[in-house]
Amino acid sequence: MRRLLLSAICLSAATAAMAQGWPSAHKGVMLQAFYWDSYDATAWSKLESQADELSDYFNLVWIPQSASCGGKSMGYDDLYWFSHYDSSFGTEEQLRSMIGTFKSKGIGTIADVVINHRKGETNWVDFPAETYNGTTYQLFSTDICKGDDGGNTQKWINDNGLQGKYALSDNYDTGDDFNGARDLDHNSPNVQANVKAYLRFLLDELGYTGFRYDMTKGYAGKFTGLYNADAAPVYSVGEYWDGNKASLQAWLNSTKVDDNIMTAAFDFPIRYSCRDAANNGDWSKLDNGGLATVSTYRRYAVTFCENHDTQYRSASEQNDPIRKDTLAVNAYLLAMPGTPCVFLRHWMDYKPELKNMIMLRNLTGISNTSKWGCVENSKDRYVLTSTGDNGKLMAAVGKTAGDYEPDAGWALAHEGYHYRYFLETTQETVWPSLPSGEYYNAPAVVLRAITGSDGAKIVYTLDGSEPTASSPSVANGASVALPSGTVTLKAGLLTGGTVKGIQTRRYDIKAFEAHDIDVYVNADKVGWSEMYFWTWGGDGSHAPQNGTWPGDKVSTTLRMNDREWFVRTFTINAPDDYVNMVLAKNALVQTMDVTGVNADTWLEIQGDKDAQGHYLVKDVTSEQPSAIVNVHDDTAAKPTSVITIDGRCLRTFTHHVGESEALRGLGKGVYIVNGRKVVRH
Repeated sequence: MRRLLLSAICLSAATAAMAQGWPSAHKGVMLQAFYWDSYDATAWSKLESQADELSDYFNLVWIPQSASCGGKSMGYDDLYWFSHYDSSFGTEEQLRSMIGTFKSKGIGTIADVVINHRKGETNWVDFPAETYNGTTYQLFSTDICKGDDGGNTQKWINDNGLQGKYALSDNYDTGDDFNGARDLDHNSPNVQANVKAYLRFLLDELGYTGFRYDMTKGYAGKFTGLYNADAAPVYSVGEYWDGNKASLQAWLNSTKVDDNIMTAAFDFPIRYSCRDAANNGDWSKLDNGGLATVSTYRRYAVTFCENHDTQYRSASEQNDPIRKDTLAVNAYLLAMPGTPCVFLRHWMDYKPELKNMIMLRNLTGISNTSKWGCVENSKDRYVLTSTGDNGKLMAAVGKTAGDYEPDAGWALAHEGYHYRYFLETTQETVWPSLPSGEYYNAPAVVLRAITGSDGAKIVYTLDGSEPTASSPSVANGASVALPSGTVTLKAGLLTGGTVKGIQTRRYDIKAFEAHDIDVYVNADKVGWSEMYFWTWGGDGSHAPQNGTWPGDKVSTTLRMNDREWFVRTFTINAPDDYVNMVLAKNALVQTMDVTGVNADTWLEIQGDKDAQGHYLVKDVTSEQPSAIVNVHDDTAAKPTSVITIDGRCLRTFTHHVGESEALRGLGKGVYIVNGRKVVRH
């Protein structure tokens, strides 16, 4: 049902608001599907595998710039526009597959468009020649702004005696200078032709739905209007990084074509209001608002509380993060007009809570142009209501949000640390505390009644059948334990003998215990006699014991499958835990990153290297013998033997015994017992 709704949103947007910046009355939510260095989490194949789940909550997914940058990169040092789409996040085939899958599920993919600057192919000023639809596109040194890099580009030309070969544009930059690559002269007809073709390539060839323009302070707003008027994307949002509402409004107006604003903008002012409220513990600062709080501009406000530039990265790159009350500021933005953009790191860390917020926003039909109002504003608490097409949503956020009780006519639907959501009692439904999804170790779901009737009861089933008057019942706010396995909860209100307002949730309940995994690495092709493991990721417990690069030294090996393997053991502490690693011969010789390891894995270091000179690594787990085939039905009657993976018989029994008894006393390794491969940790 949700996917059909999102598809309808995309279709109506395409027909009603082409080339006008952002659809009016847009009810969708966007996901920023990356954070800084999110190479494993943002792999195209990994994002595609989550399409079913994402489509229930997001109608737009913004991904990094997707072409190759000539090496490992988040995409902001762009090199290719029309070719070479094998990037740090996957192959071109994987990119196209992901975009196509997203589209089939009602999700539009937003391209990160980096056109303020571009780096050269072999030197500062030579750009690649690329062909698209039979036309060759190429930028030249004359397409670089005069005075680029504070004059350093011209100095490079002069210092290398290349004045006769290269000349810069006669036009100065129309925005801020960026000294990380060459700033493009958007007054150049050649730059305009290249950009227009590039944008059409993204839409028509790769299947993107819209654009996120990077660093729009670097060139005049009129060019964003010019490009969107030509490409006509359904969705366009610019990164005009400025905390002043008036400056953002002026930039939006500068993009007008035929008196129409041609793009939305990330709402930095509301982001800074959220940061100041949370980090200072002063929730009255939300009153500063942003574009989303201004009636004439909220349509064009893409709200957010964190992104890849503001997030905390490390002790040396702390940036400007939300340092506490992350959920509370998300609760505020997801209850407000504008189009909320959820940060992937937050989605990964707080998925059940954010799912509930988005579902409640959708239930009441809040859009980017919905009306809203402040109910209470103090240092300790901020309370607001937004009016959607299907009703009102009230949100209380702040230190004392948990104590807030609204007047009659409202019922508590969802709550968490420093936030509460309320629905009007006229909704006449039940709200389960756990959204659909995967959970572990017998969780409980709290059922809340959204009703004005004193006599209403909550009835429910756990087998997917429709609840009736004779179904199990609980009081408002009571919890129901969920059994292991696949569970379909249906809960509704029983009033006057009739069950109504039924809500359905589907759960996959699993058991989890912390366990060890082994990583086996073969280095025959590179001839390493010892190896270092530099490890990180997952729950944060996987740092090497030796915190100095290149990490932990491993010199002992285990012989299996007629080959020698370096072995390291790691503990997986949670269902979503994993290990990332770099393997190294020494401080100067290393492999590419190996990411997302959460099970026994066999890796083979290849002789080839990537563009950064790091050895490639191949996952050969699937090539390892996993079992003895053609086992007869009378296996249980046969005597047991314990055989190593390379064929050596370690022990035999005169009768059939179980795996545990057969392996008792043996060390870690891989064995074949009763025709089955067993890994002993």
